[in-house]
Amino acid sequence: MIKLLVIGNLGKDAILNNVNGKNVINFTVAHTERYKDAQGVQKDRTVWVDCSYWTDRTGVVPYLKKGTHVYVEGNPDVRTYTTQDGRNGATLTLRVLSIQLLGTRSTEGTSTVSAGNSGYTIQAAPNGGQPAVSSPNELTEPMDDLPF
Repeated sequence: MIKLLVIGNLGKDAILNNVNGKNVINFTVAHTERYKDAQGVQKDRTVWVDCSYWTDRTGVVPYLKKGTHVYVEGNPDVRTYTTQDGRNGATLTLRVLSIQLLGTRSTEGTSTVSAGNSGYTIQAAPNGGQPAVSSPNELTEPMDDLPF
């Protein structure tokens, strides 16, 4: 088995499709790596990964917006094709097994945590607004209900 782990930003909003009665969430993740070439010139190389997440857990779709920082894990597949002008091409696709939201870009350009195993939770906002994010240090239950 080959497993691919990708950390990057969504290139556009995710799309929920229904194929033969099954839900699939399609999105693209981009990872940009900075490096220096042989002459010492700084360059950027961006790798785009087309992702397909076959799942009934479609509640994550509203949070998969352009620019969202994600961790995606799954099985890779390289697809080859021929362009209309006769050139050969290839795309890297990923059949997603799990996805974790790492953060989103705010309007000021900073990054904020929105979900994941860090202990933060997402609370849906009314009227389609931005979700509210709570810290794991915030107490939401009475102190006298401690298990010890």
